Amino acid sequence: MSKELLNLAPKEVWKNFVELTKIPRPSKKEEMVVSFMRKWSDERGLESITDDAGNVIIRKPATAGMENRKGVILQGHLDMVPQKNNDVEHDFENDPIQAYIDGDWVTAKGTTLGADNGMGVAAAMAVLESKDISHGPLEVLLTIDEETGMTGAFNLKPGILKGDILMNLDSEDEGELYIGCAGGVDVTATMKYKKVKPAKKSVAYKLVVTGLKGGHSGIDIPLQRGNANKIMFRFLSKIADKHNARLAYINGGDMRNAIPREAVAIVTLPKKEADSFNDYVKKYGEMVLSEIKKVDAGFTITAEKIDMPKNVIDKKTSQKLYKVVRATPHGAIRFLDDMKDIPETSTNLGIIKSNNGKISIANLLRSSSDSAKDNLKETIGGLFELAGAKVKYHGEYPGWKPDFNSSILEAMKNSYNEKFGKIPEVKIIHAGLECGVLGATYTNWDMISFGPTIRFPHSPDEKVNIKTVAKFYDFLIDTLQKIPEK
Repeated sequence: MSKELLNLAPKEVWKNFVELTKIPRPSKKEEMVVSFMRKWSDERGLESITDDAGNVIIRKPATAGMENRKGVILQGHLDMVPQKNNDVEHDFENDPIQAYIDGDWVTAKGTTLGADNGMGVAAAMAVLESKDISHGPLEVLLTIDEETGMTGAFNLKPGILKGDILMNLDSEDEGELYIGCAGGVDVTATMKYKKVKPAKKSVAYKLVVTGLKGGHSGIDIPLQRGNANKIMFRFLSKIADKHNARLAYINGGDMRNAIPREAVAIVTLPKKEADSFNDYVKKYGEMVLSEIKKVDAGFTITAEKIDMPKNVIDKKTSQKLYKVVRATPHGAIRFLDDMKDIPETSTNLGIIKSNNGKISIANLLRSSSDSAKDNLKETIGGLFELAGAKVKYHGEYPGWKPDFNSSILEAMKNSYNEKFGKIPEVKIIHAGLECGVLGATYTNWDMISFGPTIRFPHSPDEKVNIKTVAKFYDFLIDTLQKIPEK
């Protein structure tokens, strides 16, 4: 599968990406890829260290005649989002990614591809091992755990890196330069429940919401795709009223920064309600599909009769849960005044799980406005507190304030225009790039973010456009050769 990628151009980038697909690297499980990068650096005679947080830093001296240029840090993250379709057998901690060419794109067989941020890392590796690219003093910063909390970025200590310009290789639209991003915060609510015995003369069903596209909870949030948790709880609320259904188990979504594609619930209901319940499953599925078919034509909801569970969630708690989940907002809340297609503020109702007497609900909020983020945080937290839940605010990270007078921005606009005959778009991204966190520690850095075109990151539909990888890498090389003097 992955061998066919080795013939793609630029070969020096794709061969590194293929190597990365072989190494399991889900967030918080980066030990193998960190070890790989250290060994890779040693084999090429490059200076490398692993800092206290687990980040890998690799240094390469300036090429002859470029010693007086400003130092550049190429930055990406080593981890990837582990998402797969239910019908795919894949162990993200042990199995390689099965990447293949699909027309103009490279994608993976039923899993995330890891182009986010494997393509950026592969490009940095290609520059490090090159013999013919002119550049000034070069450092490469490869962080850990970007996808589940930016742990590596938060724990990077001041003074380790010496460069002046940070080039983040983690954005996902070729031909666009990003100079700002949203900040974020997690709002996690926990509700306790009592286990009670199912009513006599009841039957049990396993409900499955599936077929949704999901996607990145920042970049894809304005597309108004279906949220499996919202769809499931709308249904649960209805059947509780219509068929006296009782909730025994819920498992919806598995990443707080991915729009949930699937949800599973187990319910019980009186035997006499079974026929009308099954009729309503079909009716509800048709109704929801009619609402979202333009963005999620693959949506289905199914009900399968199963053995009776030992316990169900007490009625009082489940009723509160239905109401609060249905009331919790999801999606883009407000758009930027000057960029109408980019959200200012959004929220993703990413995870709902029951286990051993507790129900956990995880929301990830994003905003380029700190005050708007705080307001939404308090609104959602207040809803869950009214429902009797304990609420935790955590993982907060700052946004990246744009600098429209950035010198690296001006240099890259000119470089792109010279190479490709047009000025690249300058944008702010509604996602949590590490630039905001890193820039809070290294306040002197001039920062910019760019990358190849990647679609549907954080989902099994993730894919990277082949031609844009070549343009992205050519642009990177040209920029490095034109970095201004100190």
